[in-house]
Amino acid sequence: MSSRNDDIGIREGEKEEVLQVVEDVDTFLRSGGDHVPDCVHVLPKLLERIVDKYNDGRKKLGEEPEDDKSFLNVVERIFKLSTCDTCDIALDQTSSVLEKAMSLLEKDLCSLLEEPKQKAPKKSFSFGSRSDLSLIPSKSPFLEQDQDNHDFPFNFSSQKISILNKITTTMITTGYQIECCMTFANFRRSAFTTALQRFGHRNMKMEDVYKMPWESLEGEIATWNQVVWHCTTVLFNAEQRLYDSIFPNQPSISQKLFGDLARYVIIRLLNFAQGAVLTKWSAEKLFKFLDMYETLREDIVGGSYLESCAKELAYETSTTKDMIIEAIVAMFCDLKTSIKNDNERIPVPNGAVHPLTRYVMNYLKYACEYKDTLEQVFTQGQGANIEGIEIQNHKSIHEEVEDVGMPKNSPFALQLITIMDLLDANLERKSKLYRDLALHYFFLMNNKRYIVQKVKGCVELHELMGDNWCRRRQSGLRLYHKCYQRETWSKILQCLKPEGLQGTRNKVSKQLVKERFKCFNSMFEEIHKTQCTWMVSDEQLQSELRVSISTLVIPAYRSFVGRFKQHLESTRHIDKYIKYHPEDIELLIDDLFGGNATSMTRRRT
Repeated sequence: MSSRNDDIGIREGEKEEVLQVVEDVDTFLRSGGDHVPDCVHVLPKLLERIVDKYNDGRKKLGEEPEDDKSFLNVVERIFKLSTCDTCDIALDQTSSVLEKAMSLLEKDLCSLLEEPKQKAPKKSFSFGSRSDLSLIPSKSPFLEQDQDNHDFPFNFSSQKISILNKITTTMITTGYQIECCMTFANFRRSAFTTALQRFGHRNMKMEDVYKMPWESLEGEIATWNQVVWHCTTVLFNAEQRLYDSIFPNQPSISQKLFGDLARYVIIRLLNFAQGAVLTKWSAEKLFKFLDMYETLREDIVGGSYLESCAKELAYETSTTKDMIIEAIVAMFCDLKTSIKNDNERIPVPNGAVHPLTRYVMNYLKYACEYKDTLEQVFTQGQGANIEGIEIQNHKSIHEEVEDVGMPKNSPFALQLITIMDLLDANLERKSKLYRDLALHYFFLMNNKRYIVQKVKGCVELHELMGDNWCRRRQSGLRLYHKCYQRETWSKILQCLKPEGLQGTRNKVSKQLVKERFKCFNSMFEEIHKTQCTWMVSDEQLQSELRVSISTLVIPAYRSFVGRFKQHLESTRHIDKYIKYHPEDIELLIDDLFGGNATSMTRRRT
């Protein structure tokens, strides 16, 4: 017990001695006399003793605020003595002990700034492959929020900030600003990198990015979008508040340190985007690049704290956006080229909707969810004279846009018109691969109906293409329908005409009636066998076709049977000729266009 009291007495005695010596030094510094008092020689020795105790672990910064205050007060007076003209005699001694004190402060600054050990960084979030355009989502999914980042920067209590403020202020005022700022900047850069890693963002060189397989890169891009957003809306704000708290009396230093960190992070993020743009462009990558463009469209370099590097960052950001614009335009060119050069010589079975038609229309549907962004991209691309949007200068395209009611100055609409025209031309070429003329028209009707329905089913696409465009396409579909009926059912109706059935003496020829029924049966069965396999996936079109065929065939067949059946009543095996009731024909017509071969059920009359 006695020993403990002795220690306390010694500590109290030290404090009193320090206070007295500091007071004497202040008196000397204020007086500016030529005589150097003993306190000038005593103060460095006191500081050295205090520093030794901190270095030996007998004291720690932050444990005793009064001790810290005494220590820092001594450091401040030592610095003042080192710059005093009348103290040359003590300069070597003060400089040496000041170096030891600064070394201690720098070590404690590192200790305080070092991040507490966290759990292992979370794995990167997984975003599935989007190569199948029929499954492309309209927007990239949001990253799950990392709870550990809500309190970023980590572990900075008010007590720790107070100590950091005292250390940095002392180092700066005693001429160690460079060492202080370098130490602070290095640790905060490392801490920020750790925070980004916890969001799954890896620090990769540009060449590593553009060499990465697309399946991996698209996930990295989705993470990048969220990281940029989180940096500019959350992390930067938190970091700026930290700097303001630690350097409240040095706003220029705070601004410079934060500006340097933000510049480092933003340049690193922009390098990733530029590396991604350097990958081989293809139409499937469009949506990820649109997400990147939208991310950079936001003001990521705003704020007064970035004044020192705002011009540089604005230039780098603008350059990156221009690269993404060029890539997006190139992807549309890739799509147009793919459509134009698709010369496959094998017709799609059964006149079904061609995979290219589905691909292009799904692509445009999802692209239209970025309508405003694409308008901006193509407008800026036009201003930059980027290759691939020269079609805007074509007078015929302008006239078509005006005719279908689209805005004349809509560069994205002009791209859509061009793509639709190329798809139409491609489908016309593909329709010629069918030897059956009826199937030729059926294929065109099927595919162009799919296009119209896709346009009408997408609000943005419908707005861009316009009602006039849809009405014109509907008229074209009616024409294909008529041509299909002419090549198929109009021919079979020739068998059901009463003309030409008279034999001698203008009486109905029983033999000719038999031939007509046999001809009808043969043609109908052949059509049924063939067109059951023809595929119409649009239920409404399927129903419309069946109704129109029934409306055309059933009345004619019922009338013919009713008029000429009596001429065969005395004939043996009449069911060889009149195989079907009108109701049977109607049921068999309902088998058509299902895509599957269906056997005909023979009906006896």
